[in-house]
This record gives sequence, structure tokens and C-alpha cells, in this order.
Amino acid sequence: MAEQSAVPMIVLTRHQDNVEAINSTLRNAGHAARCHWIRELNDLGDALMQINAYLLIAFAGPDPEDSAKIMSVCRQFGSDMPVLIARDQVDEDIIASAMQQGARDVVTLIHPARLQAVVTRELEAHRQARALNSTIRSAREYREQLKSFMAGSADAIAHVQEGIVVDVNPAWLELYGYAEANDVVGTPLMDAFDPEAHAALKGALVACSQGKWADHNLRASGLLSDGSSVSLEMELSATEFEGEPAVRLCIAANKRDAGNLNEQLSQALQRDAATGALQRRFFLEHLGTTLSQPIKAGVRQLLAIEPDKFDTLMEEIGPLGIEEFVGQFAGLVGEARAPGDLFGRFGDGTLMLLMERGTTGDIETWAEHLIRKAGAQVFRIGDKQISCTCSIGIGTIDPRSPDTGAAIATALAARRNAEQDGGARTASIDRRDEDTRQQATDELWGRSIRAALMENRFRLMQQPIASLLGGDRGMFDVLVRMIDEQGQEVLPSEFMAAAQRNDLMKNIDRWVIAASMNFCASRPVKQLFVRLSEGSVRDKSLLQWLSNQLKSSRIDPHRIVFQISEQAATEYLRDAAEMGAALRKSGFGFALEHFGAGRDPRRLLAELPLGFIKIDGTLIQSLAVDQELQQHVRELVDQARQREIATIAERVEDANTMAVLWQLGVEYIQGYFVNEPEQVVMG
Repeated sequence: MAEQSAVPMIVLTRHQDNVEAINSTLRNAGHAARCHWIRELNDLGDALMQINAYLLIAFAGPDPEDSAKIMSVCRQFGSDMPVLIARDQVDEDIIASAMQQGARDVVTLIHPARLQAVVTRELEAHRQARALNSTIRSAREYREQLKSFMAGSADAIAHVQEGIVVDVNPAWLELYGYAEANDVVGTPLMDAFDPEAHAALKGALVACSQGKWADHNLRASGLLSDGSSVSLEMELSATEFEGEPAVRLCIAANKRDAGNLNEQLSQALQRDAATGALQRRFFLEHLGTTLSQPIKAGVRQLLAIEPDKFDTLMEEIGPLGIEEFVGQFAGLVGEARAPGDLFGRFGDGTLMLLMERGTTGDIETWAEHLIRKAGAQVFRIGDKQISCTCSIGIGTIDPRSPDTGAAIATALAARRNAEQDGGARTASIDRRDEDTRQQATDELWGRSIRAALMENRFRLMQQPIASLLGGDRGMFDVLVRMIDEQGQEVLPSEFMAAAQRNDLMKNIDRWVIAASMNFCASRPVKQLFVRLSEGSVRDKSLLQWLSNQLKSSRIDPHRIVFQISEQAATEYLRDAAEMGAALRKSGFGFALEHFGAGRDPRRLLAELPLGFIKIDGTLIQSLAVDQELQQHVRELVDQARQREIATIAERVEDANTMAVLWQLGVEYIQGYFVNEPEQVVMG
């Protein structure tokens, strides 16, 4: 009988005796385990990316926060590996708490028989999950409905060395329409993809070859041999080919989904054959479900998208041709949207998108890019070549009382307004303005904010800032939420403007600063980025107050980085420079956020004592496909590097953008692609 292959595992513990005990116990149960020992939680992220382990056994202390931190790192790096928490003592409450945090179970070395049984159970479940995923990947999907995936049951695979294709499998040839491997081997990989995707591909290839690319999917338009294009989604992984380092590109034959096959088939039946978008009925169902869940941060808006003069187009190319045209137009929208956007077909030519982004400006930037892209596209329908423009209506959804019907009506009305104003533009309608005037005045908001401050009804939220250079730097951006009298969370977008008009921002700033320092004093967080409003930048009493807070909290000031907006720095440059210099002298960090969208960023770099800049999120939204924008960001990064200022990209939403940022030399990223904001646990 052949010897059983060793099962790779990760063991997180500071004591080698624990590793040896785990190894011995599992071997006694018949598991040939290969334990990879890591000592510190800070090393877990690298281990998750580099080791293809089947199980993580993490030794934690009695504080529930210890296991919560372990699970947070696993979520941050997208790991679906089973996690067992090991502790000295175990009871039902401890097990329940750990499982609520995401662990599969809690074990102890005191009871080896239970440890063996739990590990056996989890390894078998993990093997079955891997087998199920492999089966799903080999199943045949609907080629007409999902144009981004190739026909057949095998994945399309290519190996690339230094940007050149050195090997492809038959499925790759079938996908691209070539008869012989010699037609592809030896050619630049970039020849197989639309130029808009080149920057993301180059960045991902380099990052992957250097071991700095996790399990992220890239999206790009493949250029087929007949001159047509198809939207593709691929995985990249480092490998070897003929003994030399290479990157393996894999385009799955069907959708990669952790769900079962029946669920995938059900999803496919809900989609419109021409566009791949959800059919109207199913879109409405999904929309209602999504809007019933509160948004955690940012804004949520519904977009109605339709080619201008659609009726004229239908008369020109006929009912059959119009379906082909709508399919191609929807392909443009599909390539531009984020994977998490809800996408539906709402009428003959109307497409709907539900988008969640950091700011309204992010969504408007995305819409403007799509309008430019559609205007430059030539659609080939039979023997005709069609050009068109499109208009986009944006309807803002009230996060506290979302109304599906009103949201749809608002988006459609805004789109009609955009076309009536000449087309090739966006228009928006924000019903909340009317509602706010009816429901509350600034005076009422002011009372609510003052009461929340007096009753300590604010909460800190933290959002990780991830390093593109590898390793967990322990950096977090601090956000704030207000809790109303009914215990409901109020987003900053709802109360911050009123706080500014009521001159309450300085009060909120001081609450956030004090809470952040207390958090640093009680938790081993390395660095928190804390915002200062315009009022605080000009507040001459803030520095003395900070000095008193610092003495009280006894924290290292380097753990706090104060950040101000580019707009505030531009309008009050002298105050900002003085404040920054004083903060740096006291040991605090100083940063500029929303950087690069203003009129003179170079001057700000020259006159402010900065340690970090955060590149404005509106510059990030179309970065993956906009070469002019890439050049602009590259110049910002180069200017910052010359002054030894670290760079952080705001509101990063997808892997393509991350790959471009890596290539441009950006050092850190934050946004929903990294992690959603999480509440800070105090006390």
C-alpha cells in the first residue's frame, strides 16, 4: 500500500511543544500531518497566502478577543480554510463564542481523543469541499448566457514567462479559436487581451511572480482570433515551467462558486440570455432583499442605463438586431461594473445597477467613464456598424428607509432627464433632500448630535489598511457612527453635514480622538488614522488638549496619524502647515486624504510635513482601464516617493485595480476589497 501523503496544516503558537503535541496526536489517529509552525499572529497573513494548508490550529488565550483577531486575519486574506481554536480550558460557552466568530470548533490538548475526532471531521469536510469545487469547475455552463466563460468542461490554461506565452492547453486554443499551439506559443500575453486590461495584467503578473498575489480573480476582455472579444475572468498563480519560474493563468470553464450545482443552475435560469443580467422579476426580488439589509458604510445608489434614442436604433436595425446590440452594450456595462453590483435588465434597452461605493463622487466618476467608453465603441450588428451614446440616471437611496419602488422611479426619471438635456450625460435625483426638509431641520439634527455626545452614543469603526508590499502592518482607518435614541446606527453621510452647519465637528473630532487613544491604550493596534475637520485644523486650543490626552492615555503618539482633507489643506494652507508641524513635533503622524483631485497637489506636498498621502477614491474608480488616469496617479506616487511620503489608495473595490496600483508603486490600499468597516470593541 502506498504511504499516505502528509496533510499540510498551519499551527499558530508561541510554543514548539504545542506543535509537537499536535503532530504526535494526529499521527496516532492515522493522519500523516505536516505542521507549518508560525509563532506570531502578524505572520499568519503571509502563511495563508503561501501555504496551501488544509487546516489551521491556532492557540489562543482566555480573552475572546484573541480568537476574534485570528478570525479577522483569516477573513482579511480571504481564507476558507477550517480554523480550530486551541485553548487550555474548553466549555460550551467558549465553543459557542468561537464558532460565532467563524471558527469550526475549540479543542484542547488535554483531551486528545476529541482533538483527533474534530480534526478528522474537519479534514474530511474540507476534502469534500475541494472535491465539490473541482466537480463544479468541470461542469458545462451556459455559453449563450455567460459569454465570459468558454465552452467545454476543462479550464483554459496558459503558462507565461516574462510576459511571453510558453505553453497553452487545448481548452485555451478552443477558447481563442486557434488550431495549433504554435499559433500562440512565443507571442506576448498582452496580444490576447484588450489594451484597457494591460496595466492590470502586467501588475498582477509581476506581483504573482514575486509571491505577493493572493487568490484574486482578474477580469479582462480577451481578443479572439476572429477579431471578436469576450469578457473573461481568470486566476493567476506562481508555478514552474520546464524548471523555470512561470505564472499560470486559468480561465475556468464555468463560474467559480462555492455553492452547489443546483443553486448555480437556478441562478443561470434567472438571467436574461442576451445580456447575462438578471431578468426584471428576479432583479426586483434581489433588489428588495438587498435594500432590506442596512448598508455598513458609504452610499447606495440605483443607476438606470440606456442608449440614447433607443427607439430610433430599434427602427434602424430591427427587432432581431436590437437584441444583439443590447447584448453588446450590456457587455460594456458588465466589464465596467464591480462583481458585487446587482445587475438587471429592466426593459428593452434599460439596464439597472445597484451600486455601493464610498462616496457619491465615486459612482458619478464610474458613470462618466462608462459614458465615454460607450461613445467611443463601434457595435457590429450583422453588416452594420452602429455608434451611440448613453445616458445614466442616478437615484440616491435613503439608507434608513429604503423604498424599492421610489428608487426605481427616481433612477428612471433621472435617466429621462439626462437624455432630454442632450444625452451622453448623467443626471441625479436625491429625494432625501425633500424628505430631510420635511422630517428634520438642522436645529433638530443639532440637538440629536449634542445629545449623542453627552450620552456617549457614538461608536468607532475601524477599516484595515493593507500593505501591497507584503505583511500585516497593523494599520487601520478610523470611522465614526452615531447611535440614535432607538439604538439604530446613523451613517456619517446623514449627520456630518448638519454637524458642520451646527459647528459641532470639533466636538465630534475630540470624541473620536479620545476614543482612539483609549483604544490604542487597551489594544495592540500599531497605527490608527484619525480625521480632523476643517474646524479642528484651525482650532488653536487643540494642541494643548492633545497634549493632555496624551499624558492621560500614556500611548506612543506614533500610533496615531492625524489626517486632513486636501480641500481643507488647500483652503487653510497656513493653518494646516502649522498644525502638521506641531503634530509631527509631538510625535504624531500627519497625512493628507482625498489627495490628487485638487488644483495644485505638488504645492501641498512641498509645504506640508506629510508622512502619508491617501490618493482620492474618485481617481481610483476607473484606474484599471484609464491610461491617462494611470499616468496621473503614477506622477503623484513619484512625487510622494521623492519626499519619502508613503502612499495609500482610497476605496479600492476590485483585484484589477489592486494590480494596477501595485504596478504604479502604491504601497497601501483600503476599501471594501480589503475589508468592510468593523466596530471597535472597547473595554
